[in-house]
Amino acid sequence: MSDTRRSFLKAGTGTLLTAGAAMGSDPISPVQVPKMKFAGAEVSRLVMGTNPFYGYSHYSQNLDWAMREWYTPDRICDTLRRCAPYGINAFNLVGLGRAPQDFQKFLDEGGKMHLIAQILEDPTPIWKQFKPLAMYHQGEQVDKAWNAGKMEIVKDWCKKARDLGTFVGVGTHRPDVIAYVEDKGWDVDFYAGCVYDRTRTTEQWKQALNGQIQERPEETYLQGDPARMYKVMRQTKKPCFAFKILAASRLRDKDVEQAFRTAFENIKPIDGVFVGMWPCRKDEIRENAELVTKILTQRT
Repeated sequence: MSDTRRSFLKAGTGTLLTAGAAMGSDPISPVQVPKMKFAGAEVSRLVMGTNPFYGYSHYSQNLDWAMREWYTPDRICDTLRRCAPYGINAFNLVGLGRAPQDFQKFLDEGGKMHLIAQILEDPTPIWKQFKPLAMYHQGEQVDKAWNAGKMEIVKDWCKKARDLGTFVGVGTHRPDVIAYVEDKGWDVDFYAGCVYDRTRTTEQWKQALNGQIQERPEETYLQGDPARMYKVMRQTKKPCFAFKILAASRLRDKDVEQAFRTAFENIKPIDGVFVGMWPCRKDEIRENAELVTKILTQRT
């Protein structure tokens, strides 16, 4: 297990931080994450991810459980509020489970965030409730259609979202999907790409691993994958959001800065990253904001 997440095992010791009280309610920080133009708004290039909120660790069942136990609705709202002092002004909501209710609670308590929503099925309910800045068809759903040769399902979803009046995107874990949509000239505005290809078919995994099959193919992360996704993101003129840039907790603490640096050195100035945060051991919101600001400021 990586150093970054090892301490979740201390969840019962009483040493964990809370998202608001123990770390404090920060005033406006001198550290402000740089922004980009997206969908007619100024959006932080570091966007708060959603997976830790609902126990989608993509690491282990124990880590899933620990995240779900820690992230009560109140802690989710506290965590979202703690983004504002650092200029993180966008959230990658998933239209699943209690997530819409938690975000509504955040709004009802006075919170403000640009919403970039990932949608598994019908985009209409989330559109009616929140009018997101942008919506995209969730990556695993898109990849299922890709592997089945049924990309017309994804194209139909994009048309339905466009008819609602939102900024429309396609999510994927496969560089080939972005290349395909670009080649076909679909009416979409942006892409969300996982930098690790988690959705290879069984035959593709065998080819990649010399005939071996893993115990959990969907949670295998190959070091060569990010370069392929970053390459296709650079080739499109449309905005892109890279996600799982930290390999879903597989990186050691000392490697996190390099992962952020690699991401921003390999995507366009109009691109951003989705990063889930779990500030139970340390203030990941502040640390990530400082890293991203340092990296982007050094480059300008």
